[in-house]
Amino acid sequence: MDAWSDALGEREVLLASPRSFCAGVDRAIDVVARAIDRYGAPVYVRRQIVHNAHVVRELEQRGAVFVTEVDEVPPGQVLVFAAHGVTPAVRAEADARGLSVIDATCPLVSKVHSEVRRYTGRGDTVFLIGHGDHEEVEGTVGEAPGNVIVVEDVAAAARVAPRDPGRVAYAMQTTLAIDEAEQIAGVLRERFPTLQGPRRDDICYATTNRQQAVRAIARECDLVLVVGSANSSNSVRLVEVAQREGVEALLVDDAGQVDLRALKGVRRIGITAGASAPPHLVDELVHCLSGLGPVTVRESQAEPENIHFTLPREVS
Repeated sequence: MDAWSDALGEREVLLASPRSFCAGVDRAIDVVARAIDRYGAPVYVRRQIVHNAHVVRELEQRGAVFVTEVDEVPPGQVLVFAAHGVTPAVRAEADARGLSVIDATCPLVSKVHSEVRRYTGRGDTVFLIGHGDHEEVEGTVGEAPGNVIVVEDVAAAARVAPRDPGRVAYAMQTTLAIDEAEQIAGVLRERFPTLQGPRRDDICYATTNRQQAVRAIARECDLVLVVGSANSSNSVRLVEVAQREGVEALLVDDAGQVDLRALKGVRRIGITAGASAPPHLVDELVHCLSGLGPVTVRESQAEPENIHFTLPREVS
């Protein structure tokens, strides 16, 4: 009861823009939905199509069956590869089982895979800046497992030892924090003067835009709430970006996860959402906050995102 009364009060909400779904997530969800419509349920999906519990639950209700590995799918069934990409070995296993595969890998992730193949094909060792336990990184490493070294932080960049220091390149996980990734790349460039890299860093436009947006509002806020699931890399990075601006920031899957104790004394709340979090979750969060007192909503100004990716031919 005390937590409820302490959370009451008039507030201003600052909405970061852009927020929520990006083009790659929209495409991946659409792929599963169209596959169910075209081929009928069940449609199998390897791993979470995107890292958001609400999206997964909604697709399950429509007839999607999420599996961990290909061998859980009955022969001859339809299988969708998630947005984070897979290794060539996974593709080969699906083919061997006679599965009808639909690839929902984000085109920006596919671009990183292509870079790794190009670099390793000419004999380079690739430093992959990213988190080794993330599905996207697992898929990228699988393109050339003997020639890709995952570099997770500045300390790792300072000690990494390639086979030939004169033949090295780097690539990046697409959902990293921009500033941290650049620090790591900077250490690698200092250590390896011949280091090759992509013409543009691999961090995707949506990750970049959402980090810039939350940074723009963070210093004006007493608290930042990031809507997203705990296994969403880009959502976790948004929390970290806000915290580096000196404000308390919390990750919440939805309005029901907001701890009322965190709202005590808070009069200006920033809200954003990871690229895999449905927009309606932000609307619901604002609505719930309005139940604690009058809320004024202000949205930050930003250029609209007009990027769209074509669908795979199997569902287009």
